[in-house]
Amino acid sequence: MKRQHMTVVIVGHVDHGKSTVIGRLLADTGSLPEGKLEQVKATCARNAKPFEYAFLLDALKDERSQGITIDTARCFFTTAKREYIILDAPGHIEFLKNMVTGASRAETAILVIDAKQGIQENSRRHGMVVSMIGVKRIIVLVNKMDLVHFDADAFERVKAEYGRFLHEIDVQPIAFIPVSAFYGENLIAASAKMPWYKGRPLLEELDTLTVKEQPVNLPFRLPVHDIYKFTENNDDRRIIAGTIETGKIKAGDAVTFYPSGKKSHVKSIEEFNAPARRTAQSGESVGFTLTDELYLKPGEIMALAADLPPQTSVRFKANIFWVGHAPLVEDKTYKLKLGTAQVPVKLVAIVRILDARDLSSTASQKSVNRHDVATCILETTRPIAYDLAQDIETLSRFVIVDHFEITGGGIIIEALSEGASTLHDHVSAREKQWVSGPVSAAERTLAYGHKGKFIVITGSDAAQNSTIARLLEKELFRHACKAYYLNMANLNSGLGAESGEVPDTAEEEIRLLGELGRVLTDAGQILITDLNRHDAYDIEKLKALLQPFEVFIIQAGPHTTDARLTITSTETPTEAVARICRLLKDDAILMDYNL
Repeated sequence: MKRQHMTVVIVGHVDHGKSTVIGRLLADTGSLPEGKLEQVKATCARNAKPFEYAFLLDALKDERSQGITIDTARCFFTTAKREYIILDAPGHIEFLKNMVTGASRAETAILVIDAKQGIQENSRRHGMVVSMIGVKRIIVLVNKMDLVHFDADAFERVKAEYGRFLHEIDVQPIAFIPVSAFYGENLIAASAKMPWYKGRPLLEELDTLTVKEQPVNLPFRLPVHDIYKFTENNDDRRIIAGTIETGKIKAGDAVTFYPSGKKSHVKSIEEFNAPARRTAQSGESVGFTLTDELYLKPGEIMALAADLPPQTSVRFKANIFWVGHAPLVEDKTYKLKLGTAQVPVKLVAIVRILDARDLSSTASQKSVNRHDVATCILETTRPIAYDLAQDIETLSRFVIVDHFEITGGGIIIEALSEGASTLHDHVSAREKQWVSGPVSAAERTLAYGHKGKFIVITGSDAAQNSTIARLLEKELFRHACKAYYLNMANLNSGLGAESGEVPDTAEEEIRLLGELGRVLTDAGQILITDLNRHDAYDIEKLKALLQPFEVFIIQAGPHTTDARLTITSTETPTEAVARICRLLKDDAILMDYNL
């Protein structure tokens, strides 16, 4: 029978004894490599340094000289019931972001408090962080009871004060246990030195906890890592690859991808160097072929069509723990990483910030400072798919990156309506401030023989899109129209040339294109461009940026957007241009046009 596993994170203020607790557990459960304990003791003797069980965990070179644990150590110990993976998360305030990384994989948290020093600011902060990222099972060890002479009153004071704090943040601790980690009291067996304590020792308390089952019964979720195309030996498979976070799936199942909403069926389940499978489940890294050839991007979430879908939005409310040296501020773009998705994100509003010292909260603060715990409203530049923390924890957790450094992390607690957005606010403010020239739109139309229009030709075949766009410019110019074909490469290199930075994201391309299109359409020009790597949301964003004008969308190939005209695969580029011109005349864009 396969043994159970449980992952536990241990946190606490610096020097409160976390590493000593783990070292003692490793030694007393016989989980150390043979001779390791004797080797460390001998090293201490040679250096005339008193032995400490914490030294067993010092895997990094500079830890002994600094006397603090500076990275999340991963180690193992075994009981008669199960195997434990224990994560030693740092307690020093400088290394809290490593602690967040460690805690995010844990089912249970052990929080260590020094009985003599008492509750410190980090003791509260760590409690909030592990709770905030979804770890609700917390065991509090009141350590170093030997320094207070194993006094029951000293233990009860810490228990009462920290118990009130946990209650305020809606955490019900599993147990408070008085221990002396250095002497092994109340870790493995009940301590004779604290007969007044009637609860279980730590190891027995851990063994009573139930292990979270593999989440195979939750809705199916697979964040798409990449799409692989094979061509050798006439292999034409397109394989959607990723790791299944939750649920199970079988060949033939109907699936939907979020946020795009694209649908298909599973044709086969693939593994490298292995035959195709019929089923797969959470925890497995696999690939899928589909019955339809879909254009998908990494970061989409694959779900069963029959399951409850993930949330999809650009705005959401989240609990955040900030560790960046610079504060989290509004109107600055960061990068959000959730699952395999990476997308620009902005802080829209601060709902409240909790002070770890006294749990006071404020909503008047305009930035989230280092080591603040805050509830915020965030907005991404395009929709992302996610689950709420209370539904599927792993797909509610995210990190925020600023200048290639992780500066914050958190969980999504509420999806918000997209009725309001920074994009809509921007367009509204722009139009209110727009200064029109002395020439009216009617005067321009009369002089030019046509209205201003922004024509976008989109589809998966870049060469076809470009050919149609170029032919359209030539045809309109031949009829004396003020038409101009704008290639996206010219836009990117031109407007980004001064700073030396060429936009490398669809979001920035669309922003530049929308603002330029708004100006040229207002000037009565016919602007033509072609897009091929942009999705339906990009088109909707372009439409919003062009207000109060409308975008004239031409879809070449399979119909994937709300197009004014669709070009079929049987039409030649010349035929397509003729149809576009006829429609422009029918729509009264071209005033005097004869084929």
